[in-house]
Amino acid sequence: MQPPSRRTVLSLGLLTTLTACTSGSDEHHTTAEPPRDPDTPARLRAVAATDRLLGAYDELLAAPGARTALLQPLREDTAQHRAALVQGLLTASASGSDTPAPTATPAGPAATLATLADLAALAALERRSADSHLHDLEEVGPDLARLLAAIAASEALHAAALGDQTPVAAPEGRTATNPAATAAAVPAIQTALGAEHAAVYGYGVVGAHLPDDRQRADARGTHAAHQARRDAWQRLLVTAAASPAPAAGGYQLPFPVASPADATRLALHLETRLTTVYADLVATLPAPYRPRAATALCETALCARQWGAPATAFPGVPG
Repeated sequence: MQPPSRRTVLSLGLLTTLTACTSGSDEHHTTAEPPRDPDTPARLRAVAATDRLLGAYDELLAAPGARTALLQPLREDTAQHRAALVQGLLTASASGSDTPAPTATPAGPAATLATLADLAALAALERRSADSHLHDLEEVGPDLARLLAAIAASEALHAAALGDQTPVAAPEGRTATNPAATAAAVPAIQTALGAEHAAVYGYGVVGAHLPDDRQRADARGTHAAHQARRDAWQRLLVTAAASPAPAAGGYQLPFPVASPADATRLALHLETRLTTVYADLVATLPAPYRPRAATALCETALCARQWGAPATAFPGVPG
């Protein structure tokens, strides 16, 4: 191990208008139309998806014997998703877009709601909603991409809470194998690689302090997942003719780890910090690479939940 002065802190938090013109003669003056926010169509689609979910939750919550303790917190998350998306529409409208924000009363299509007779159907609807957000990642601006990825991760958590453990994966970017596009992404990919190097080291510590039981098996599986993700980022860098940054000789832990409880807390810390890293990378990476970061965000949010992370409507987005 390298001396302390060269250790890398294992906090992962240290990683760090269109102008319209008028033309015409003195007799004819053309009034320029206000610019339309290019993110508006994607925002409207996302709002419609949350409306369908809200309608589904309302239907199930109104049913006799509704599992209110399970469903109500998930509905509240979804209402927060909608509010954040509508706020973006209101901001765009204030800056000149002529697209009205959706009405505040959500209502899903009756044909869709009629199929939501059980929790499994609701979980499937959550997954479809998450998939729809992830499909828009390459077409929107960085801020909306980050928000959509966080909402998709939250919906993946909802699906898991409702019993659907199927992984959520964003579609691969259309130009993600283009070496020139990859070259522009090198700094952000190096950040992702550094985060995974730290996580791989951290899970070595986690596994060493857990008893030989289900938790250790889970830690081994997650350790392997981080190794695979690390290797994937390394391959991308090689594609761009860049040298992948090597792992540090040692990493300073955020707190001493001497017991199974400490190990569990470290695993939670690692995954929680990685959600922030990947949410930020969705906004930082060039559009073709956002799907990779968004998939990693969904995976780390699910792992954080497994280690006891508190519920949040926007995984990886503080506040």
